[in-house]
Amino acid sequence: MVKETYLHDKHVALGAKMIDFGGWHMPVQYSSIIDEHKTVRENVGLFDVSHMGEVFVSGKDATDFLNKIVPQDITKLDYEKAVYCQLPKENGGLIDDLIIYKLGIESYLVICNASRVDEDINWISRNQRGFDVVVDNQSHNYSLLAIQGPKAIDVVRKMGYDIEDQKSFTIKPATIEGIKLLASRTGYTGEDGFELLVENKYAEFLWDKVLEKGAEFGIKPIGLGARDTLRLEAALHLYGNDLDEETTSIEAGLSWSIPKDKVADYNGKEVIMNQVANGGNKKLIGLVMLDRNIARHGYDVYFNGEKTGVITSGCVSPSTGKNIALAYVKNDKEICTGATVQVMIREKLHDAEVVKRPFVQKRNKV
Repeated sequence: MVKETYLHDKHVALGAKMIDFGGWHMPVQYSSIIDEHKTVRENVGLFDVSHMGEVFVSGKDATDFLNKIVPQDITKLDYEKAVYCQLPKENGGLIDDLIIYKLGIESYLVICNASRVDEDINWISRNQRGFDVVVDNQSHNYSLLAIQGPKAIDVVRKMGYDIEDQKSFTIKPATIEGIKLLASRTGYTGEDGFELLVENKYAEFLWDKVLEKGAEFGIKPIGLGARDTLRLEAALHLYGNDLDEETTSIEAGLSWSIPKDKVADYNGKEVIMNQVANGGNKKLIGLVMLDRNIARHGYDVYFNGEKTGVITSGCVSPSTGKNIALAYVKNDKEICTGATVQVMIREKLHDAEVVKRPFVQKRNKV
């Protein structure tokens, strides 16, 4: 059975094209993907991301427990701060990638990918033994609205939220339009923005208010199509495409998020630390096609006449007009920025240049 968010009827009423996404009936677009993409890059957009998972972790050992299951050092996470994390298995492969927010003393919020909530909960529960901790999956009780774009700050300010001292990757209790909620300055677009976690019963009211108050700033509802092109331009990973249980954080190009001085043990630490020193079996690269062809998920990548990897994500970049992609290739020093590889498209090889990621400048740090 396909699930529906609490805002499902709002999307249908707005004429959204609905699709099955990870078991959820979600809006892929309301107008056109390019128009919605540019709205977020230039003004501000509103996303329903209520399909994401919300798991609260608390108890005497909450910090030590989370420190055991992620590579990031949770002992250093300050109150109301957030950290991007991965959830590795013993072999270093990733069950999911997460954001962990510290809500209080031994109290945390973990945001999971929609398609991975069950797997995450199962893994977390299996690792609970010996820890005094409560894991409370509240995904079914909350909605998550994302306001993204350079004018996102104007929208939330007009709604009465004083955000002057809220920095990127933080979360705060807030009252917006009379509703108590949690407001984080995070997102999945490469733009500045906010994600509002609210009880389901207030979701429709808040959705309407955001569109009403954001009208003067050009706000529009945005579907999953533009969400994907926005995140790809910012070179943000999508689980199931760019991350999976056979890929480590280092291979995924996430070594920047792995503390090299963390003393505590965690699942996969030996493998991950070995790859920090020596590299993995593969590596993630950014590509720009040198002709008008589009590199799609699953297309093979060649280097010097030999198959070396596979495309994980690809699209036409609405911001640059270029055909961009992410790919995993063999960990070969010659496959570096400026090198040329080939992508097999309809049984013909097409040139692509290896480029630095992201494909556009991120503007989400404040």
